[in-house]
Amino acid sequence: MLWMKWKMVVDSPCGRRRRMPCPLWFLLLFAAGGLVLFIHQRNLSEMVLQQGPGVKLGITPRQSRETLSTENRKRGKSDNYQDHQATGGILSSQIPPMQFPHFEEMRQTATPGSQEQDMSTLNVSKRQRKLLKTSPPISHTKNNSSTSSSSSSPSSSSSVSSSSASGSFFPDMQEARRKLMKEVCAKYKSSISKTITQHHVKNLFVEDKYKLLYCQVPKAGCSNWKRTLMVLAGQARNAQSIKHDTVHDGQHVKRLDVFSHPEIMRRLETYTKIIFVREPLERMVSAYRDKFENPNIYYHSSFGIPIISKYRANPSSEALKTGDGVTFKEFVQYLLDVHRPVGMDIHWEQMNQLCNPCLINYDFIGKFENMKEESNFVLRLSGAPPNITLPSFKDRNPNDMRTSVQITEKYFSQVSMLERQRVYDLYYMDYLMFNYSKPFKDLY
Repeated sequence: MLWMKWKMVVDSPCGRRRRMPCPLWFLLLFAAGGLVLFIHQRNLSEMVLQQGPGVKLGITPRQSRETLSTENRKRGKSDNYQDHQATGGILSSQIPPMQFPHFEEMRQTATPGSQEQDMSTLNVSKRQRKLLKTSPPISHTKNNSSTSSSSSSPSSSSSVSSSSASGSFFPDMQEARRKLMKEVCAKYKSSISKTITQHHVKNLFVEDKYKLLYCQVPKAGCSNWKRTLMVLAGQARNAQSIKHDTVHDGQHVKRLDVFSHPEIMRRLETYTKIIFVREPLERMVSAYRDKFENPNIYYHSSFGIPIISKYRANPSSEALKTGDGVTFKEFVQYLLDVHRPVGMDIHWEQMNQLCNPCLINYDFIGKFENMKEESNFVLRLSGAPPNITLPSFKDRNPNDMRTSVQITEKYFSQVSMLERQRVYDLYYMDYLMFNYSKPFKDLY
């Protein structure tokens, strides 16, 4: 009994062996807890300073919508609406996809027309800062001296001249765009076959003299790019003299798929490969306005009649006969229909499906929103004469206003919020791959 009492005294923090009263123990514990709390608050304030304004502490940025499921990534059905599984984390590119919430309000200051992320406003990691170092010019150019000579040319814009001379802005931007595209492909398209066939290059056009391969994206300046390729090939003195029907008759600009497979691969490996893209929903609205709001016998008969027949209640006999007057809501219903009455068309097909950027390693990814500066820059890099620049005129329906952000919003106000979301889902891979921001705030 005495032994048990003695053991209790020894084990107690207030026991005589400890020679320390209980109140002092409580004081020490309280001081230690206060010190831990102070250190934790200091770490939190440092995190706030590093993350910058507008970022919720402790929340990992997530994608703004559901991502592609494993089954849909294996593909063949990108033109259908797909339910995707949610995913966390972001791609590590120095231009993060614009869909992440705390990047949404940032805009490109160097190019006001573009909705691309401004690199200068980002807080990047050490690895990302290393990637922002100036990259060398495109390696497929014929003559490096053409870059410096073009900077003094009166025909090239001042922004192109300064960028060519400094060798920083455009190469950095291209490095970032290519890096982002490769990461998206690795994440979502890793299961696709890596074998390039003639089908994959059917939208690439060839200019052998200056070793250029241009992938056409309709409604993103492709007519004027084809005109420029014809001028480079010596088929016309200037782009302004080439009519629209001549550009698209298929006889003047060579397509890459007409060559043998060895010749296709040789050009893909040695030529400068160019793609110009556009904000996906603006491009889709531009296609609708061009093909359905203006006289067009082919599109009204081939697409208009089937669309009106399926989606319009009590259509008139005249509408069923001519296909005229397809509404924007009917066009959206057609796009979102898994069982469309007529297939997709190149003018509103997804850009990543037209140009296959996960198979073809493009050297230059240009933006329609900054067409003048970026197209002239790549022409100078290719060694094209300084007097050859991309024309900017609108030869089809020239009296119509160009499709803008405001016009796009006006058209999408005619459809429901769910339909807007589903159209965004349809073009989601283009938004992600080419780094465009969400077009509407209510999209997830």
